[in-house]
Amino acid sequence: METTPETSLTKTPRQIRIANAIFFFVSGFGYTTWASRIPSIQQSLHLNEAQLGAALLAMPIGLMATMPITGRLLGKFSSSRIMIVGAIAFNLMLALLGYTSQYWQFITILFFFGSSRNLLNLSINTQSVGVQALYKKSIITTFHGIWSMAGFAGAATGYLMVYFNVPPAWHLLTVSIAMSLLALYAWPNTLHQKPVTRERKPIFTLPDKVLLKFALICFASMACENVMYDWSGIYIQKAVHASRATATAAFVVFMIAVTIGRFAGDRLVNRWGIKHVLQNSGILIVTGFALAIALPYAVAAIIGYAFIGLGVSCMVPLVFSVAGKSKSMSGGPAIAAVSTVGYLGFLLVPPLVGFVAQAANLRWSFGFIALLGLVIVWMTSKIEQD
Repeated sequence: METTPETSLTKTPRQIRIANAIFFFVSGFGYTTWASRIPSIQQSLHLNEAQLGAALLAMPIGLMATMPITGRLLGKFSSSRIMIVGAIAFNLMLALLGYTSQYWQFITILFFFGSSRNLLNLSINTQSVGVQALYKKSIITTFHGIWSMAGFAGAATGYLMVYFNVPPAWHLLTVSIAMSLLALYAWPNTLHQKPVTRERKPIFTLPDKVLLKFALICFASMACENVMYDWSGIYIQKAVHASRATATAAFVVFMIAVTIGRFAGDRLVNRWGIKHVLQNSGILIVTGFALAIALPYAVAAIIGYAFIGLGVSCMVPLVFSVAGKSKSMSGGPAIAAVSTVGYLGFLLVPPLVGFVAQAANLRWSFGFIALLGLVIVWMTSKIEQD
């Protein structure tokens, strides 16, 4: 489904761009707010690593289950309408996560949290395509930079909440209300478009042989990134034996590194080329995990998290850029095929960390994830020089 800016504009392109950027901020701030309180919620519910891993699996199941529904909704309604509904639902689920007192409640809310996140993220990305059409120069990547900045802000706020012993319920509820009000404020300035109906295509597209290396890079990168969202704080507490405040601070450092990497990525590509940036990113990921595993001390682990953040920051958009130039498939289907496999890594690998940790320990789990960094280095060596 694509949209077109045929609708007469009552707002300036700049106003529309800012409004869409606010929704990216809402998404990023809300998600990392949740991530920053995972250790606290695990402790309050008395969950071991396997139980937490199983619960976390509910979120990707909810997200995947909602994909075809969201696609059909975007084919019938303006992305701006889906966006505001998704934002309110997302923030409602965020608030409810802080009030779960039973394991089954936690799993149920995580399922709907994943569903609402899918509703919000697909609609804001669809909206961003329409906003891009209003500009001659490329502005679409800045939205993802704003998501990262919001993620850093959410993680930093989480650190303060943990430091001052603010209960997750009050923290998540306050953020939920604030982000909902922000979304409602921005929504009137969004781009209200009529969706353009296209012929139905398969929901999931698999990559061909040529695109397989890009799909594996995307899988490994997105898996590493989401493992950091879900498990970085718990690793600091359980494997490094540091405080909750230190765990949250380490996550903040990771988000700072991601943000810096995304805003510096274009300059690095212009200087070194995409292949070298991808290879060095893979090396940074391996080095970061190796530091956190081999030297289970707070300072070493935090430095490792910074390396990982820099490594994953630009990986996915650069892979999409290369895959979109594939000669074996046209740009859109090629990117869809690669992203489908990549999303599986983002969704399915983090829950497996919990099961491995329960059977062995978290250091073994992170060692397994470090191998994905080696996969990235190996696969990027097969890319023709750009």
